[in-house]
Amino acid sequence: MTRPGVASVPSVPFTVIIPARLASTRLPGKPLADLGGKPMVVRVAERAALSGAARILVATDHADIAAACAAHGIEVCMTRADHPSGTDRIAEAARALGLAADAVVVNLQGDEPLIDPSLLAACAARIGQDTPMATCAHPIDDVADVFNPNVVKVVLDKAGRALYFSRAAIAWHRDGFALSRAALPAGYAPLRHIGLYAYSNDFLQRYPGLEPSPLEAVEALEQLRVLWHGYPIAVHITGAAPAAGVDTPDDLARVRQHYATLTQTR
Repeated sequence: MTRPGVASVPSVPFTVIIPARLASTRLPGKPLADLGGKPMVVRVAERAALSGAARILVATDHADIAAACAAHGIEVCMTRADHPSGTDRIAEAARALGLAADAVVVNLQGDEPLIDPSLLAACAARIGQDTPMATCAHPIDDVADVFNPNVVKVVLDKAGRALYFSRAAIAWHRDGFALSRAALPAGYAPLRHIGLYAYSNDFLQRYPGLEPSPLEAVEALEQLRVLWHGYPIAVHITGAAPAAGVDTPDDLARVRQHYATLTQTR
């Protein structure tokens, strides 16, 4: 029997790489923020450890993050400081690990200390010979989220692969929204994208060399580069929204309260 909060044995071995940098415009020093006596990046790695991953690694360019991870027995890879994205950073770390071309790598952001571990395994399981990249989504049940540009939406094809990601309301319910935008039309089930990714290592190594696309510049969504170049992205659908990550001081206070409650109930 699987323990609560622990993913079952994954169908495919995978490595979790957590990109973490100290600079943050809205929340400086975020990876080292204390959550119940441990830095946030350590809490994220602990969640990843419940996913059944074969290996967990933090990829960083800052000595303080590396030291915090080492103090808690978490493997670290020091990377360049000039990477334009977390994807580029984990590609460097995967090269340093010497992973095989067909290895599966999960990109878990360092500000997701409440991530559901089973999502990591489910996302990794979507990688196959013809599917070099995967991500996750969940149904939207609040009409306000449909029209919120900070909520990224995704539409799928018949095989569960992404057709497009957008900050706009997609698919647009023409008849329903013509009548009212106060509630979700009956039978309308838009999907919210979850920013968790898995890759085959050979594709991950090709990714930094892909030309940026006009679409990603317009939407400010990096994953559109992949679709623009013709690569499929499989999407795992989970039934409920995962716990939100930490982007703001209010988010940090919420997660700190979560860990404080856990400590009180033990």
